[in-house]
Amino acid sequence: MRIGIPREPAEGQKLVSATPDTVGKLIKLGYEVIVEAGAGVDASYPDQLYRDAGAEVVGPQEVWQADIVTTLDTPPQDKIDQLREGAVLISRLGVRIHPEIAEVFAERNVTAISMDAVPRITRAQAMDVLSSMANIAGYRAVIEAANAFGRLFTGQVTAAGKMPPAKVYVIGAGVAGLAAIGTANSMGAIVQATDVRAAAAEQVESMGAEFVEIPAPAQESSDGYAKEMSEDQAKAALKLYTEQAAASDIVITTAQIPGRPAPLLLTAEAVAGMKPGSVIVDMAGGNCELTKAGEVVVTDNGVTIIGFTDLANRLPGQASQLYGQNIVNLMKLMTPEKDGNIVFNLDDEVVRSITIAREKDVLWPPPAISVSAAPAKPAPGAATPAAPEPEKPKSHAMRNFWIFVAAVLGIALVAVTPFSMLPYYIILALAIVAGFYVITNVTHSLHTPLMSETNAISGIILVGAILSLAQSTSWIVTGLAGLAILIASINIFGGFFVTHRMLKMFQKED
Repeated sequence: MRIGIPREPAEGQKLVSATPDTVGKLIKLGYEVIVEAGAGVDASYPDQLYRDAGAEVVGPQEVWQADIVTTLDTPPQDKIDQLREGAVLISRLGVRIHPEIAEVFAERNVTAISMDAVPRITRAQAMDVLSSMANIAGYRAVIEAANAFGRLFTGQVTAAGKMPPAKVYVIGAGVAGLAAIGTANSMGAIVQATDVRAAAAEQVESMGAEFVEIPAPAQESSDGYAKEMSEDQAKAALKLYTEQAAASDIVITTAQIPGRPAPLLLTAEAVAGMKPGSVIVDMAGGNCELTKAGEVVVTDNGVTIIGFTDLANRLPGQASQLYGQNIVNLMKLMTPEKDGNIVFNLDDEVVRSITIAREKDVLWPPPAISVSAAPAKPAPGAATPAAPEPEKPKSHAMRNFWIFVAAVLGIALVAVTPFSMLPYYIILALAIVAGFYVITNVTHSLHTPLMSETNAISGIILVGAILSLAQSTSWIVTGLAGLAILIASINIFGGFFVTHRMLKMFQKED
């Protein structure tokens, strides 16, 4: 079968639905690929790169007559009319907002696949174009904010004075929000974030930001999105957003649920309370009361509100690559034999969810898919399983015994130590306390490199133990020095071994 990659007919759309890289992957699945001349020019993919990847560059009429046509968004009616009967269209069709589009394709006997209807299940993540574009948009939102902010994100101490870091507040910790958090944090800003799902706190903190919780947060629904807030919850959330916005330099809002209007997060009153020079990036185009979609507005109190809704379009090269890879992942699922023939297995929940029209039948809406990880409630009248008996607490006698022995030995050691050596015990105790708090405040992902690096410091212990061994006149000192040499040597060589193993993980093989 032939896959057609047309030049996007929408004005201002710089993305293309396949890149030279993804074209090569489609060809490996057995498909022939034809690309309209100039389709990738705006994304910096000239026609020759497509030819080098194995595609044929053709005119506009031929590409729309292909067996399978992929686009970014719903084509205009004149392009739909060019699709041949029995063809397959893969695109972001916006079927949640415009469900009537399914009837248009059913009447034309065109099989329509809506890429923005991918269910939020683990198996479908590789095909989720909403997440791919949100990731790009979250990054770009911070870049736009930095451009409008006019100051450094990172704090600096210079000879001319001290500059504090920018404070960034992100509302919504979905894919776009997490991308914005990571970007702002990497640029040196102090980042805080809020999400209506309390479960998002761990993800926010893992990106280096502080999670600001909403009183009485909403719960996650079975479709993977947060449930609608009650009136009291919404009031508490708006109050929190207003307070945080007033204390922040940059606010990025990402709250958007497919098929529903963007929720209001920042009122005109909240904007009026922000500092002059502050920036709001409204990624949804309706989270702020004063946003004008697609425009930049500066309020009377000097707050810049960026309402761009085409953030992914401002990074067309990478956005096209991610979108094209989403389609490749879908075609891998729907081409099990890798023979260039698409297979519609409507028993597959992913295929069924995104196929909105097939053989003149309207297949939208699809059967509901529950993606909640919460355990199902037992049916009324069903027997409730008995709770397991709690385990009996283990005896702590042995542990207390060893603590007592260690304490006695410690007191005995101090008792026989010369008075001039006692200050060293104080230094040892302080070093243990300081080391404990330093290590426990290091993120777990850095424990291994930190340990492998600090183990090399055992060389100091090794040198000291060797000197003590050479000057020793007591068998106790000799034994302790020998033990110190053994343990320090294990630490040193073990640290270098672990470091070598870690570095090898990042080396490319020939």
